[in-house]
Amino acid sequence: MTSKPLQNAAIAPQNDHQAQLNALIDAQATFMQSWLNEKSQQLILEAIAWGYQQPLKRYLSPKDLQRLVSDWLLNYPLTDMVRADIRAILQAIIYHPINDTTPLSSIIDDDQINSLAQYISRHDDQRAALIHAIIGNDTFADLLTKTLYHAINDFMEGTLDKAGGVGKLMKMGRSSFERATNKSLDDKLQGYLHRNIKELSLRAEANANAHLSNDEVTRLLIKGWSGVKDLPASTLQHYLDNDDSNNSIDMMEAQFSQSFDRLRHSAYLQQLLNAALMAWYERHQSDSFGQIAKGLHLEPAASIEIARLISPLVQDALASSWVMTTTKQMLSDFYQQVDFESLALSQNMANALNHE
Repeated sequence: MTSKPLQNAAIAPQNDHQAQLNALIDAQATFMQSWLNEKSQQLILEAIAWGYQQPLKRYLSPKDLQRLVSDWLLNYPLTDMVRADIRAILQAIIYHPINDTTPLSSIIDDDQINSLAQYISRHDDQRAALIHAIIGNDTFADLLTKTLYHAINDFMEGTLDKAGGVGKLMKMGRSSFERATNKSLDDKLQGYLHRNIKELSLRAEANANAHLSNDEVTRLLIKGWSGVKDLPASTLQHYLDNDDSNNSIDMMEAQFSQSFDRLRHSAYLQQLLNAALMAWYERHQSDSFGQIAKGLHLEPAASIEIARLISPLVQDALASSWVMTTTKQMLSDFYQQVDFESLALSQNMANALNHE
């Protein structure tokens, strides 16, 4: 009959002990949360300072770097969100009102054009390519042939129409010629123009390569730049369509996405990326993260700004129920594995030894 009171007596201390332990865990978890929140910015600065001192090669191998790029960058196509972001950014940049008041010369410096012009003029291959693009290009010759043909044809048609009977007689002569030769006079005229214009353009290209000096080529390029440098940057918009049905930005983004999707599967891009990553890794494997960050102007002084920006996120994380629950679980697990009786006995023995 006395077993139930004895059991209750045994359970009561256990419940009191668990309640005290729970209260202790709650108090400790609350203190830790408050302390970390108060010290968060300083702790972030100390963490950054520690990270700056760590060597790259201790934490990252070349294979890790290559696998990271392959798995994260090449294994997946661009998402719809990223593609929409690209289009939105291009739209905002290209059609920004500031382009209407910003001349091209404020984007590209005259010294850059001068250096490029002098570089091209000093290199025969580049100079020959430039002259060919301007003078000896087949497309340009064909365009000039068609332009002259239409001009001559329009002139002749207009002249014959005004010539009355003589005009009609000349038209009959043209028909007779075409029947006799089984060839169109238009084709003959176009062929004649094409042969002569092509020959003239080739001769002009040869003369330009032979007689244009380096200085003259430089002056030609600089003069071309001087004719456009004061135009607003928005001039480039004239070559783009912004209609919903024929949007140049949509076309550019689609072409980029298509090219990326094709290249990411190619061994060509994979090998080039691997070579680039290895070249970078070999140069920096003995550097610390701080030395690498310094190359990006993320010097220790910048860590203050980084800490300021990160602190709200860290403080919100510390105040979250997830962190509080995790902290309490950690403390509970700690106390469950502690043998308090042995710990108390050891403490008593230590006190006794100290008194002696």
